[in-house]
Amino acid sequence: MDKPLISHHLVDSDGSLAEAPREVPKVGILGSGDFARSLATRLVGSGFSVVVGSRNPKRTAGLFPSAAQVTLQEEAVGSPEVIFVAMFREHYSTLCGLSDQLAGKILVDVSNPTQQEHLRHHESNAEYLASLFPTCTVVKAFNVISAWTLQAGPRDGNRQVPICSDQPEAKRTVLELAQAMGFTPVDMGSLASAREVEAMPLRLLPGWKVPALLALGLFVFFYTYNFIRDVLQPYLQEGKNKFYQLPVSVVNTTLPCVAYVLLSLVYLPGVVAAALQLRRGTKYRRFPDWLDHWLQHRKQMGLLSFFCAALHALYSFCLPLRRSHRYELVNQAVKQVLTNKSHLWIEEEVWRMEIYLSLGVLALGTLSLLAVTSLPSIANSLNWREFSFVQSTLGFVGLVLSTLHTLTYGWTRAFEESRYKFYLPPTFTLTLLVPCVVILAKGLFLLPCFSRRLSKIRRGWEKDGAVKFTLPVGCALAQKTSHV
Repeated sequence: MDKPLISHHLVDSDGSLAEAPREVPKVGILGSGDFARSLATRLVGSGFSVVVGSRNPKRTAGLFPSAAQVTLQEEAVGSPEVIFVAMFREHYSTLCGLSDQLAGKILVDVSNPTQQEHLRHHESNAEYLASLFPTCTVVKAFNVISAWTLQAGPRDGNRQVPICSDQPEAKRTVLELAQAMGFTPVDMGSLASAREVEAMPLRLLPGWKVPALLALGLFVFFYTYNFIRDVLQPYLQEGKNKFYQLPVSVVNTTLPCVAYVLLSLVYLPGVVAAALQLRRGTKYRRFPDWLDHWLQHRKQMGLLSFFCAALHALYSFCLPLRRSHRYELVNQAVKQVLTNKSHLWIEEEVWRMEIYLSLGVLALGTLSLLAVTSLPSIANSLNWREFSFVQSTLGFVGLVLSTLHTLTYGWTRAFEESRYKFYLPPTFTLTLLVPCVVILAKGLFLLPCFSRRLSKIRRGWEKDGAVKFTLPVGCALAQKTSHV
């Protein structure tokens, strides 16, 4: 290109920015759909001169910004060096008549295939466009950005723009263009990566599949377990109909179990990883694939744990609103009158409930802090030490508070024979297994014999390893061996 695409700025004597006396860079767009209109709006707002090529410019001119020039496709591809192809794959062939005019231009493919098209075609849309126009340079970019993000600005959406092309100069030009529009370009290599880039918008929460299935499996297990103990057992053995508890009470009993176990599973892989490093005596060996994937899904499991805990709090607030709860209060008052009891007060139960509720609120507050700091906008404002303190130290404190909350709820119920319905232990005893293992292992690793060795390993020390350093010639010592 004979002139730079991105406009330059000069600095006045007072330190303010002033526009350099250069021509405004011109960018072309082929297409008149929603994405083309949003793209034109963003380019005009970023200081570019935009010319839009349409098959019917008179009908579509009113849909674009007034600063954008809407004309026929033949006229739109004349002067711009960078042209966005904002149309579907099946319409690429309609541009073949412009091959001579497009020769030497940079074509930016912004299209996305459907799931069926991605599986049916062996080549990406960008590679197909390059095969139709061999005299042009095709760049794949902006396909992961929605029309809404283009209009509202990158602050309200994903800032990253994957870009790939076989020509480094063309790729650099589009990289600079993306930066001028306020986005963060990501170099994805050659055009062969376009198929992977086009698959990005087709993925529906890829990192959430395993954690969501795990949470669902835990919910089904604990819901079934609570149903057997709290609903089915009274019905079969005592003739009491408690099926009305299924929508609220059983769900409310299940949610904290899922949240508690998920939170413990967030910190269990760290314990397993530390044990492996201690056993191996090095940090330079890969973890098993299952452990590596487990470590990568900790954030999602933590957020799902917070979600279940928040639902548990909301369901708990709804318990007194149930009609069944009001009937139970009336029945209890009638029984108290019939038994001539004027004062009903059990000091131990009062203290237990006060402590139980307080610990629950503290645990939920800690989980809320962990969830907030998991947001990219908050996490990016923290340094590594602050983020590690919140996610590791405060997270472990949240696990301890949740454990105390569960123990206070159970109190002495685990030792009462009447609590074992169908010979099944109370639900809270099952949830305590994994968290107690994590807490005990964490406490064990705090012992000096383990903590010092683990600290040395994470600083590069290896068991039975040595690093040799050769001193320069002429020094008193010719060689020195340092055991790191």
